Amino acid sequence: MSFFFTSESVSEGHPDKVCDAISDGVLDAIFVQDPKARVACETLVTTGLVVVAGEVTTSAYVDIQAVVRNTVKNIGYTKGEYMFSYDSCGVLNAIHSQSPDIAQGVDEGKGLHKEQGAGDQGMMFGYACDQSADYMPLTLEYSHKLVKKLADIRKKQPKLMPYLRPDAKSQVTIEYDEVTRKPLRVDAVVISTQHDENVNQKQIEADVKKHVIPHVIPAKFLDKKTKYYVNPTGKFVIGGPHGDSGLTGRKIIVDTYGGWGAHGGGAFSGKDPSKVDRSAAYAARHIAKNLVAAKLAKECLVQVSYAIGVAKPMSIFVNTFGTGVKYSDAELSKMIEEIVPMTPKAIIDRLKLRNPIYLATSSYGHFGRKYQKNAKIKVIVGEESGNAKFIEKTVDLFTWEQLDLVSLFKEYKKK
Repeated sequence: MSFFFTSESVSEGHPDKVCDAISDGVLDAIFVQDPKARVACETLVTTGLVVVAGEVTTSAYVDIQAVVRNTVKNIGYTKGEYMFSYDSCGVLNAIHSQSPDIAQGVDEGKGLHKEQGAGDQGMMFGYACDQSADYMPLTLEYSHKLVKKLADIRKKQPKLMPYLRPDAKSQVTIEYDEVTRKPLRVDAVVISTQHDENVNQKQIEADVKKHVIPHVIPAKFLDKKTKYYVNPTGKFVIGGPHGDSGLTGRKIIVDTYGGWGAHGGGAFSGKDPSKVDRSAAYAARHIAKNLVAAKLAKECLVQVSYAIGVAKPMSIFVNTFGTGVKYSDAELSKMIEEIVPMTPKAIIDRLKLRNPIYLATSSYGHFGRKYQKNAKIKVIVGEESGNAKFIEKTVDLFTWEQLDLVSLFKEYKKK
């Protein structure tokens, strides 16, 4: 017997992802100057308009207009015919300072608890499995790579598909063995890509099947029964923020595990790491991935929960879906409590989260990405003479994807 599971992804030009990129671009622009800043930045986009709002406490100065426009430009909204372009869209800045009632619970030495507390209550989840070398579900990994391939063609090889526009979506359905939960074959691929007027659907379908799908999905998973749906409405000219309004944090399943595992409900983009919605979710993924890599389970879900202003987690829960070896799920939970500090401060320090590392996470998933040590990045902070003004920095990217806990987990001896 078998079962079918589906995950989706969206490109950096999808309106919700435009918002995520702007929110994380603002966060990075602040963090590169003021690593201790508190940031909660939300963005809305629609036809010809960007609204940036939220709470920020910082000593940095950031030209919000410049960050917005250059972020939109880098995504690819550069033509007036898109009805949303970096050089003509209106930008409304409605940012204000953080509530002092929240700040006193997060600032170390203030509030009822003297250690730095969580920025909010809630539960966060991390997930990993052995379906891929990146310890991610293949349905989501292929979905991400399909829209990323479209973006790469649009930006780096435009002659292959010169009609591509920034907005795109993908969806992959895989048939799995019911007992082993191993992927057997790809049952269906859906790709919808925004395009210029002067191209027909048959040409797009032919190009996608030639230049995109075979470069992402291994031939062994494709067979005569695999179904392909390319721009199934027949036309996708109107897209991006002109086609649909976008909001920060509206693609939380795309950002995480594509429906596998679980989600606590909190979005990531635009939030500094004092917000455990983000930092604890990264820490939970770090733990889950290392548990699977240590071969203590084939599949693992980690939940951690917090109370606002309190440093220590309320609970840590592990579910290996019956695939655990050597330790029970309860014993794995206890192991994490004993050897992996999970206070907000410990997570931030361990994963080096007070750095301008977040724009890179805003599209194509926060997890399953390659850990990059000493990566050189340029952060947009303003504009001079019509050109973007950058601050250059060397940072470690996707630190939660390291396998640095594997030896600790393997050597652990329960008390």
